[in-house]
Amino acid sequence: MPDFAVSVEGPNFEEEMSLQKLLESYKRIGFQANSLGKAIEIVNKMRKWRLSDEPVAADESEEYLSPEVRANTKCNIFLGYTSNLISSGLREIILYLVKHKHVSAIVTTAGGIEEDFIKCLGKTYLADFNLDGADLRRRGMNRIGNLIVPNDNYCKFEDWLTPILDAMLAEQKETGQVWTPSSFIRRLGKEIDNEESVYYWAYKNDIPVFCPALTDGSLGDMIYFHSFKNPGLIVDIVQDIRNLNELSRKSRKAGMIILGGGVCKHQIANAMLIRNGADYSVYINTGQEFDGSDSGARPDEAVSWGKIRAGSESVKVFADATLVFPLLVAATFAEPNSRE
Repeated sequence: MPDFAVSVEGPNFEEEMSLQKLLESYKRIGFQANSLGKAIEIVNKMRKWRLSDEPVAADESEEYLSPEVRANTKCNIFLGYTSNLISSGLREIILYLVKHKHVSAIVTTAGGIEEDFIKCLGKTYLADFNLDGADLRRRGMNRIGNLIVPNDNYCKFEDWLTPILDAMLAEQKETGQVWTPSSFIRRLGKEIDNEESVYYWAYKNDIPVFCPALTDGSLGDMIYFHSFKNPGLIVDIVQDIRNLNELSRKSRKAGMIILGGGVCKHQIANAMLIRNGADYSVYINTGQEFDGSDSGARPDEAVSWGKIRAGSESVKVFADATLVFPLLVAATFAEPNSRE
């Protein structure tokens, strides 16, 4: 075996074992534990990088010659997640990251937006995967895996959202400025005015939230109903793709942390193509690549498209994000001794 080979070794519970020490041991357990250990290392590299770590290039722009500016120029971290994760208790972990400005931008789906606001208006409950769908329908309950959202929560959401849509349309007509999905979400974050909301903190901290599929959910239903009562609201996706791609292009270093697949995964990866690929990439999902889906694709497929840089650091953890993302955050963003 070569000198750099690492032997397999699990945690020793005969010794005192802190959470951080346990997570450190994952690097040598093997299988997906090893992948999680690598993900922790990559995320910490995203967090610790500064432009001052790099030598000044001969063609460096004047903007980045100042030592102070270089020391304060960080890796932009793009966080993506599917809607079910906001429905789950990962919402509070995502809120922590946004509240403390650990991420530079978010991409999610319509459910990933609306479920956050709906949770401010009514509770989501633990249930069971095996509950009968027809019985739940009769009782006015909606199942998300083993979670339940009462229909009444969506009624509260409509009552809250409709007057905001009226106000947004009136402002559009008055100023001529149309809305984008990100400015739409920012407005809702301002209106909810609730510290339990992810998007309240995104609004407060000026973190853009992109949602290319904004109409694919209850938000779309509300916009549909509103279009009959008070037509004319315009949501422009073109300006948002400019905003997201430009944020990627201008990043001196860019990292992706993507939970799940679909729109949130590809939209971030495609934005990375504009800058010839991400520098750091962490995927967490249960998708398989054998059907040719982007959701299941491993990082090396994105390298072939120029969405992840060849030779950069990347890993896919094949796991349910609710199991491993809390551990990842505990070992990185929430670790008290790590560099900010």
